[in-house]
Amino acid sequence: MQVTCPLVHLRPLSSSVVRALLCCGFPALPSSVLPRPGCPGDSSRLPAMDNSGKEAEAQALLAEAERKVKNSQSFFSGLFGGSSKIEEACEIYSRAANMFKMAKSWSAAGNAFCQAAQLHLQLQSKHDAATSFVDAGNAFKKADPQEAINCLMRAIEIYTDMGRFTIAAKHHISIAEIYETELVDIEKAIAHYEQSADYYKGEESNSSANKCLLKVAGYAAQLEQYQKAIEIYEQVGTNAMDSPLLKYSAKDYFFKAALCHFCIDMLNAKLAVQKYEEMFPAFSDSRECKLVKKLLDAHEEQNVDSYTESVKEYDSISRLDQWLTTMLLRIKKTIQGDEEDLR
Repeated sequence: MQVTCPLVHLRPLSSSVVRALLCCGFPALPSSVLPRPGCPGDSSRLPAMDNSGKEAEAQALLAEAERKVKNSQSFFSGLFGGSSKIEEACEIYSRAANMFKMAKSWSAAGNAFCQAAQLHLQLQSKHDAATSFVDAGNAFKKADPQEAINCLMRAIEIYTDMGRFTIAAKHHISIAEIYETELVDIEKAIAHYEQSADYYKGEESNSSANKCLLKVAGYAAQLEQYQKAIEIYEQVGTNAMDSPLLKYSAKDYFFKAALCHFCIDMLNAKLAVQKYEEMFPAFSDSRECKLVKKLLDAHEEQNVDSYTESVKEYDSISRLDQWLTTMLLRIKKTIQGDEEDLR
């Protein structure tokens, strides 16, 4: 007896349904129910996103927003609610900006958000203006880092004027990160991390302030501003050792401070280690303290091999990061006749 498929007169099936039916023992299905290229069940020809269409739609919204702004400036609009047209224009500028984002036209999106921010300022809506400047900054990050910084600074001015220092601190960090990664201006990155730390301290957000300060210390040491780095590491370490939750990390901060002292002078480093052991007895038993003492001995003996071996032994258990490697290499180069690498 021949089995006929009851699905012959139905619309074409998706590929996944056809496979399931065949796995369940159905005979070969007629071509009328197999998925055709381009039909909903076929994923081989999905339409590409049309960015040009989104951009055209965004341009149309910009034109509409500009008309609203222009109409709000007429004599009759001034008598009969011109501010409502400005509010409508703000919303339309934001919609246009989001359309530009979808089309990946980042600069155009940033400019549209800036237009919205300016109108919010005109309406005395400071919070909305700051939000729009931040949105503009985030869009510009992908196309124009300097313009992103300009927009974020405008937002910071508004937030500080409103007394929103925690939010302002967050955006100073964003600017510092742009200087770190995009514009590679470490001095300016340090300045923004310091400003962020000041704002966090003022709001009693000491943990956030310390994170920013540690960034400053790390970069200061790399720029050979060792005294500045030492002061921060000692300050953060002293605060950490008095906290049950943070005291374990205190040894790391004292270790880094000791290395900065070592970069200045060996005697400085010896005195610093003694001070840290007195302040924080647990530091004496740490691998970090033992390493510094071994390095001091190797340096005093001008023994490059002993220095290198001590570093390798430490690295085999606790991997050295880039900062530690840089500091240890600087110290090693002060040993006479050394031109080798740590490894």
